[in-house]
Amino acid sequence: MTPLWTAAEIATACNGTQNGDFSVANVTFDSREVIGGELFIALKGEAMDGHRFLPQAIERGAAGLLVSQPTEIPHVLVADTTAALTALAMAARDRAPALRIGVTGSVGKTGVKEALRLALTRFAPDAVHASVKSYNNHTGVPLSLARMPRETRFGVFEMGMNHSGELNALTSFVKPDIAIVTWVASAHREFFAAETDIADAKGEIFAGLQTGGTAIIPHDSRHRDRLLSHAKNASNIITFGLEPGADVHAETFVLHPDCSCVTARIGDHRLTFKIGMAGRHWVNNALAVLAAVHAAGADLALAGLALAELSDLPGRGQRLRVEAGKGHAIVIDESYNANPASMAAALAVLGEIAPAGQGRRVAMLGAMRELGRLSDQFHAELAPHIVAAGIESIILVGNEMKPLAAALSRRLDVRHVADAPAAESEIARLLAPNDVLLVKGSNSLRLGDVVSALRGGEGSS
Repeated sequence: MTPLWTAAEIATACNGTQNGDFSVANVTFDSREVIGGELFIALKGEAMDGHRFLPQAIERGAAGLLVSQPTEIPHVLVADTTAALTALAMAARDRAPALRIGVTGSVGKTGVKEALRLALTRFAPDAVHASVKSYNNHTGVPLSLARMPRETRFGVFEMGMNHSGELNALTSFVKPDIAIVTWVASAHREFFAAETDIADAKGEIFAGLQTGGTAIIPHDSRHRDRLLSHAKNASNIITFGLEPGADVHAETFVLHPDCSCVTARIGDHRLTFKIGMAGRHWVNNALAVLAAVHAAGADLALAGLALAELSDLPGRGQRLRVEAGKGHAIVIDESYNANPASMAAALAVLGEIAPAGQGRRVAMLGAMRELGRLSDQFHAELAPHIVAAGIESIILVGNEMKPLAAALSRRLDVRHVADAPAAESEIARLLAPNDVLLVKGSNSLRLGDVVSALRGGEGSS
């Protein structure tokens, strides 16, 4: 099997000095990810120096090291390991014949990235590479590139940001052939004066488009024209959406509690397919995926089959059957992150579900972070969505939830707690057989730990 990198290739790419001969099958800068055969990169950050974890990486089976301090273990020595990671990423990008797709957006980027990975894998098995987890920042994107095998035909890269200018850097790393903005919403609003500024920041992804590149833009967004203005260098522009007029649009769609059925028009093609994830927002995501598949020259019918199999994304809609009293409840795990748009979408999904027997719709909602001076307003404005979803009991987590607790206090059973441990104790008392529980909040609140605690006795839903 061809190695991902040899020591000589790493030294050449990073302008480093080779010490010992080795080859690696993967790349990481987290010693906990080492399982055997990796290149461990000892990154130096403001709070942490990866060189401290060399013993752990070696003990766990790292095949070689990329370091800025000499060691007796086979390694490549460089002046700056962060710069070396970027250089390795550029070398991986330039050696592979892959068509590269970049994905960003206030909501939906990880889901679209995963759906694209599955759709393209149907078309080109063993030749698709994609970002793992949410490796979408200034170190995660280079790492994802550095991990791309030389034989890759399609590369899918998620790109995130919370400040203006960040996507300019990330898109210059990836140099996408296709660039997608899934949606624009008030995420990270603390760092932007207006939502239009977020749209401008998302539009930066198009600056990296290669000659002949395609920009894929949400037609239904209020910021469509602003995004279009950022895509002037694109050779092709494809819009997608639920409304008529989009290049890729839903002619009809039916939302079900656990899936959606869609007939879509993609240019001259019509495709009827099922999405294994529930919610109107997932119809929009699927249209973005089909637009990218079409632009990439892959098979739309195979993409439709992949969308039907899409399910169980941890932290992003995965459904779990957990023990509750003398029976079981369903947990919808949306714990990875939250902003006003994604909260509204998740609540709408919960509202479509009819609990069995005497079950109730229950929610555990954590604070939405990085909303700045409009935080109180954005939290309070969730109240109508909660009422419309038919929620009977709700646990609100975090100090920022005070305005929402006040807005809901006379409408339903509200329990406001400080943190995830308190929420875990509260849900243990509250959850009953046949309940359907939505868990969603900003990742920093660690509501995923609550979901993990509920997993005891987990089954399939």
